[in-house]
Amino acid sequence: MRILLIEDDRVIATALREQAESEGHSVDWAARLDEASDALATTGFDLILLDLMLPDGRGLPFLRALRAKGSQTPVIIMTALDQVSDRIEGLNAGADDYLVKPFDLSELSARIGAVARRYSGNPNPLIALADLSIDLAGRRVSKGRSQYPFDGPRMGSV
Repeated sequence: MRILLIEDDRVIATALREQAESEGHSVDWAARLDEASDALATTGFDLILLDLMLPDGRGLPFLRALRAKGSQTPVIIMTALDQVSDRIEGLNAGADDYLVKPFDLSELSARIGAVARRYSGNPNPLIALADLSIDLAGRRVSKGRSQYPFDGPRMGSV
């Protein structure tokens, strides 16, 4: 998955980038909204991680403008703004998820996976393919009798 990370704090951006890349994602980093706009004009992204307090503006007007242009790219807001009214405003502006800083990197990874599954049309992280069981969230594949108590989507025969 190709991710656009919009975050002005270098330490946070480095940690987020390393975490996402360790999970096989490609991450482009923009520290400012103008850089993010330039990146979006030239590159297709599968997900945007958006901080709301940036040196050249606030993230919510940026998000509203994206949605007004018809962008359907999933957006996860990451911010220190933790009031319920802030979360409601972010979600109503078009965010797919809202994560309050500080947060655990594992939680962000889980949220990225959940948003990606929703947009792929398969919210179930467990898939059965012939005698294989695939756990997308856990990044595991098992052969033979499934270790999961589900009868997940069947992807055809091999």
